[in-house]
Amino acid sequence: MASRAAASSARRLGWLNANSTAFLLCDVQEKFRPGIHAFESLVQVAQKMSKASRILKVPLIVTEQYSKGLGHTVEEIDIGHASVVEDKSRFSMFTPAVAQKLSELQIQSVVLYGIESHVCVLQTCLELMDNDYDVHVLADGVSSMNYPEIEIALRRMEREGAHVVSSESVLFQITNDSKHPDFKAVSSLVKEFQAAARQNKLLFKQGPPAAQL
Repeated sequence: MASRAAASSARRLGWLNANSTAFLLCDVQEKFRPGIHAFESLVQVAQKMSKASRILKVPLIVTEQYSKGLGHTVEEIDIGHASVVEDKSRFSMFTPAVAQKLSELQIQSVVLYGIESHVCVLQTCLELMDNDYDVHVLADGVSSMNYPEIEIALRRMEREGAHVVSSESVLFQITNDSKHPDFKAVSSLVKEFQAAARQNKLLFKQGPPAAQL
């Protein structure tokens, strides 16, 4: 009884454990590159999370919206180790194949990022929560064609119970302790992307502070 209560409390508070977490990359495809706000910032976060999934052995699940017409995931992002790469027509990532894989892996929490914030990401988030998953949405890793839609979607997801977080926060929450065996590798990864993070137009909505320019 106590363990169930502890698990319920952990999920409510948004604690993450590598053994029960998956990273979900939503539809970051080539045809979207010209139209999505801060697309390069989005890609850099997706690159970081992909590398982190290898280091931490957190499953990576990828979807592509109608890849025949919209192209595949941009080549800058390494998805070679993904547990699932699913072509889809519906907006939500929660397809039967993805649902089955999450169940097989005994996933409880997902870290969600990609495009578009107010369509595929939002619908994925809501459907995951409706199926009792704990959802963490990366504020520095979701975008839309129309910039104002991003904040509207993030507010909606947070209001419905999702955790709106940053990629760096997620990585250090999973490692949790400087004695974690993967802490040094994760710390080096964060440093590798530090310059990009300081210029992330999704994180610094009004531009980076002058001291960091």
